[in-house]
Amino acid sequence: QVRLEESGGGAVQAGGSLQLFCQAPGEIYITYAMGWFRQAPGKEREFVASVSWTGDSTSYADSVKGRFTISRGSAKNSVYLQMNNLRPEDTAVYYCALRPPGPDTVPFKYWGQGTQVTVLS
Repeated sequence: QVRLEESGGGAVQAGGSLQLFCQAPGEIYITYAMGWFRQAPGKEREFVASVSWTGDSTSYADSVKGRFTISRGSAKNSVYLQMNNLRPEDTAVYYCALRPPGPDTVPFKYWGQGTQVTVLS
């Protein structure tokens, strides 16, 4: 079982910033795409952002474009999510995920336990 380690969640005032971090358990996952998803209370889990294994290609949900930035860490089996200008509607549990090598249609296979982000109005 693959265990992803997430950190960086917390509570912040609207307009503030947080940075999430996630690390996969070994260098074998360097070639995996990495992504972030979130789930708010009473809602389904939704895609937030993803980054290719090279770090050259990124994708964002429309709701976070221009505010969130995803990037690979210096240890290529890790990923950051920089979240700026946070809004109350960004409040959710954020999950890190790994997608095995292949086209973007390959589903994310491994998931973290989640980290809570709360944005106060």
